[in-house]
Amino acid sequence: MDIHGENEFKIKSYSNAAYTIDKLTEPIAEMSSSELFAIRGIGEAIGQKVLQLIENKELSLLTSYIEKTPTGIIELIKIKGLGPKKIRTIWKELEIESIGELLYACQENRLINYKGFGAKTQQNIQDSLEYYLQHQGSYLYQQVESLVSTLQEAVQKYFPNDLHEVSGAYKRQMESLEFLEIVTTTNEKKLTDWLIEKEFKVTKNEEFISCQGADNFEIRWWLTTQDSFHWTDFKLSCSPEFLEKWVENPLFDKNFKNIYPQSIFEQMGIPFIPPAQREDPAIIEQVKIKALKATIQIKDIKGIIHSHSTWSDGVHTIEQMALAAIEKGFEYLVISDHSKSAFYANGLQVDRIRAQHKEIDALNKKLAPFVIFKSIESDILNDGSLDYPDEVLESFDIVIASIHSNLKMTEEKAMMRLLNAINNPYTSILGHLTSRLLLSRKGYPVDHDAIIEACANNDVVIELNAHPRRLDMDWRFIPAALKKEVLISINPDAHAVEGFDDCKYGVLVAQKAGLTAAQNLSSFSLEEMMEFVAFQQAKRN
Repeated sequence: MDIHGENEFKIKSYSNAAYTIDKLTEPIAEMSSSELFAIRGIGEAIGQKVLQLIENKELSLLTSYIEKTPTGIIELIKIKGLGPKKIRTIWKELEIESIGELLYACQENRLINYKGFGAKTQQNIQDSLEYYLQHQGSYLYQQVESLVSTLQEAVQKYFPNDLHEVSGAYKRQMESLEFLEIVTTTNEKKLTDWLIEKEFKVTKNEEFISCQGADNFEIRWWLTTQDSFHWTDFKLSCSPEFLEKWVENPLFDKNFKNIYPQSIFEQMGIPFIPPAQREDPAIIEQVKIKALKATIQIKDIKGIIHSHSTWSDGVHTIEQMALAAIEKGFEYLVISDHSKSAFYANGLQVDRIRAQHKEIDALNKKLAPFVIFKSIESDILNDGSLDYPDEVLESFDIVIASIHSNLKMTEEKAMMRLLNAINNPYTSILGHLTSRLLLSRKGYPVDHDAIIEACANNDVVIELNAHPRRLDMDWRFIPAALKKEVLISINPDAHAVEGFDDCKYGVLVAQKAGLTAAQNLSSFSLEEMMEFVAFQQAKRN
């Protein structure tokens, strides 16, 4: 009732009644209705609700509230530090409806400007959310990284004479994992004893040993011989469809014993296919005709596109962001603070844009030859227009257009908004295409082919938002964009200097799509980026 903002007197009445019942020494199920109604703090109105609960094992009033409350909001009640009034603010004012969305909002400093929150409260909530999510099912690739590093070091230390390989979905660089798979030649008893010693809960499957630690994340250990080690790893590091196509090949020998990974491909007369690209079985025939192009690498990122500063909801100043970018060897920085509609993120009003641009001009003189480009992440409004007039948009080198509000849309509504924004001559980059949050928010439905076609026709770049909780656009649609010669831009959406490192996760999924450095905007050199900006400005005329 408090979450829904009901009358405080009614809420207090229910709360007092609950407190009274909790303190009773006699079971109320054994009381008569007159005895129940006579209890101070109960009365007839609430007493009738108690009788209903006793008789039906259900309270219709509670059921009605549950039915009109998103399941993610109900789940927030479990989070330490979140009372009903804070949950109501999160739901009604920030339009957040799940734990994953709230965690992302904390990471973007969205809560600190709201009454009852602040930086310390936001951090406490973030800590509670991360702890809660660690005890759920699936994990982001980024969340599993540290575990993989620790395990690799540990097994190498305790079993130095055996072979070990992290395989499966992790090796395929999937966005999220339900479990981790490790291929090993370690003795079963030795491995089991070691896992139990490390306080893992161990169970044995016909094909593998499964273990779970305190976080409930499952690790599967595939025990094999040296002869079959690489073949076992290969089987696990392919999609089921890819593997099915592979074994259908008449050259395939199921009794084949391999001595090194490359021999698996040599046996079939097929050029090597990296694990990240063992998804669509069609690639098996494609590589016979044309060798795979070298995919983008982390070192190919030349500049940081899409970053936020203290002018909106970032942690660091523009100068701090720029100096960090220089230190990391980047050639330029695109500052894309939030626009005026993003009031929750301290979005820029027109007078503040002018002041920010003066600061950027001064910093560009100070930090040359490094360049800070003037950009904005302009909100796509309900009608698909951007939230500044043309004369304001004209002042930016690059305009990133993104949807941040009213995310519950039909495909028709989403497409109208997106296509109108893409057709706007001031739009340079389409930001996080579906606004999904991995493991938290599905995102609104879109027709990817129509979006790609529109971007191709309007020379609009599509962002691959590299935040490990976004990775949007989905890598599965990137090949279609590349066929239409649409540029992709791997952008960290950094709200702090630490966010620059998220480019790595964008690169990992981009490799799955076969993206090359030449097809990625943030791999452009400073000179090439200058040319891109000039082209975008010419497009407006």
